Amino acid sequence: MTMEATKYEDGSISYPGHPRGPGGAEPAETIDLSEYTAEVVTWTTSTATPPGVREPNHLAIVEFDVDGESVRAIGQLTTGDIETGDEVRPVHVDELREPGAGIREPESQDWDGYRFEPVE
Repeated sequence: MTMEATKYEDGSISYPGHPRGPGGAEPAETIDLSEYTAEVVTWTTSTATPPGVREPNHLAIVEFDVDGESVRAIGQLTTGDIETGDEVRPVHVDELREPGAGIREPESQDWDGYRFEPVE
């Protein structure tokens, strides 16, 4: 499983990728962000989460440096023991929420993805 960002012809990078880059450039290649570490820009803890999402849910905006280009992402943290400026790495998890919780069809709520954990 990859955490796929898109690099565009003008050198900009976005996560997630889009059909056009921030300046209108065409996609040129993909980059796996799970091979990089990032810095916590800011974080918060949500205590009123949707059905099936863990409570409390620790979230962060993180910033990757990919060959001098800044790439930001938002995602869950593995712990609430985090500070702005901490170094984190993406770790794949099979289930970001419990798909059977809530009123929607469980199959539509079955999400895997990445959480960020502190680098020790």
